[in-house]
Amino acid sequence: MADYLLETKRLRFRTWDAGDLDLARTLWGDERVTKFIDARGRLSDEMVQERLDREIESGLVDGIQYWPIFLLEDDSFVGCCGLRSYDYNSRVMEIGAHIVYDYWGRKIASEALVAVIKYSFVELSIYGLFAGHNPENQASRALLKKLGFRYTHKEFYKPTGLMHPSYLMTVDDYRDRLKK
Repeated sequence: MADYLLETKRLRFRTWDAGDLDLARTLWGDERVTKFIDARGRLSDEMVQERLDREIESGLVDGIQYWPIFLLEDDSFVGCCGLRSYDYNSRVMEIGAHIVYDYWGRKIASEALVAVIKYSFVELSIYGLFAGHNPENQASRALLKKLGFRYTHKEFYKPTGLMHPSYLMTVDDYRDRLKK
């Protein structure tokens, strides 16, 4: 049994490791998932391996990654959610989630993001969270607004080649939402 980093009502998070290629392939090898995050469409096994390697390296170097997430009830892999470095000097991290297609519509991303938001502000003591989404992904837009992110600007995202609507949540925004 793996050691888990975070746990919610339905989910648990752990770090990626070298033996996770099949899990990574389930997620990033599915064009329905990658259509919003990578202009190359379905990623080849080699591209999925490169993505997995970057996540593992991020975990080793920065102590953060888009951690794989699993259902508590049966340990099914449902995607990943986590952090990336964004603006180190300002203590702002990028947050995001990628969900296995078969689990879309089950509020997994929402539950996972809420856990990572809390972890970011409470455990890591960061100043802010940056998030962006593909302009065609209206579900991500609605979710970010529901979670309390504020639209700030459009930003070029190299993997899609598009200007992505971009959002910010500061620690003060987070504390204000807790008071409501």
